[in-house]
Amino acid sequence: MQIVFTPDGNARAIYTESIDLATIGTVDVRRASHVEPDGTGGWYADLSPVGGPVLSGFHQRSEALAAEVDWLERNWLLT
Repeated sequence: MQIVFTPDGNARAIYTESIDLATIGTVDVRRASHVEPDGTGGWYADLSPVGGPVLSGFHQRSEALAAEVDWLERNWLLT
């Protein structure tokens, strides 16, 4: 799990349960994306909550989840 601390003391992370963030301070969890079935047996990751694209064409949910995390790490976490 990567945690990015900003100069104003806030932090940003892609939530997992590997670290209890409440031990660091007040936690405000916000949705960054949605991974959903596409109605045809596939999956997509909608990153619009953080101003991102919709990533689609995944045959398995795990593929959509991995693409979601990859996009968030490259385009949202460090910005």
